[in-house]
Amino acid sequence: MMELPDGEFVHRFVHAKEGPGRTETIVLLHGTGGSENDLVDLGRTLRPGAALLSPRGKVLERGMPRFFRRLSEGVFDLEDLVARTHELAEFVEDAMVEHGRDPSQVFAVGYSNGANIGAAMMLLRPHVLAGAALFHAMVPLTPEFAPDLLGRRVFLSAGRTDPTVPMENSKQLATMLERYGASVELHLEDGGHQLEMTEVHAAKKWMEG
Repeated sequence: MMELPDGEFVHRFVHAKEGPGRTETIVLLHGTGGSENDLVDLGRTLRPGAALLSPRGKVLERGMPRFFRRLSEGVFDLEDLVARTHELAEFVEDAMVEHGRDPSQVFAVGYSNGANIGAAMMLLRPHVLAGAALFHAMVPLTPEFAPDLLGRRVFLSAGRTDPTVPMENSKQLATMLERYGASVELHLEDGGHQLEMTEVHAAKKWMEG
C-alpha cells in the first residue's frame, strides 16, 4: 500500500454563499477510490449556503485514495488510523483559520471510509466538529479516553443488507456515540453499501433541524 507525499492535503475549498447553513463549514470525506470532487454536490444538497472543505485521502490502496490504512476488509490499521485522524483534524483547524471560518460550526459529511475517519474524529478530536452526517460508517476504534460529545449532533445511515458494513456495527457506533453524550439519529435503508437518495434526503432534513 502506497501513500501520497507528506504535506498539506490535496483539497478543494468552496466559499459559502447565501442560503441555509452559510455560517457553517462542511468537511467532505470521500469513500475508497474517491477524490476531493466526489461529494461536493452532496455538500451543496445538504447545506446550500455552507462553505465546503473537501480533502483527498493520502493513503493509496491499489491506486485508490483512502484516509487511512486497513489490514483487510473491515480490519483497520489502528495506529495509522489514530495518526491520520489527528493529521486530518489539524488540517481542518488550520483551514478554518486560513479561510476565516467559525471553528464552532464545522460538520463532517462522510461516506464509507470517509465516514469512518469522520467517526474517529468525533471520538479522538471532538472539539473540532459540531456534528457529523456519516453514511455507512462502522465503529472505527475504541478511544482510550472517553470523549465529551455533549451537544454534538450525529446522523448515521446504514443498509440492512450492506455486505461491507454490517448494520449491527453501525448500530454499535450509534450506541457508542450516545454513551459519550452525542445526540444520534440512526437511519436504516433496505439496500446495501451504495448511497441512496432517501438517506441523503433524511440527512438534509436532519441538518435543517
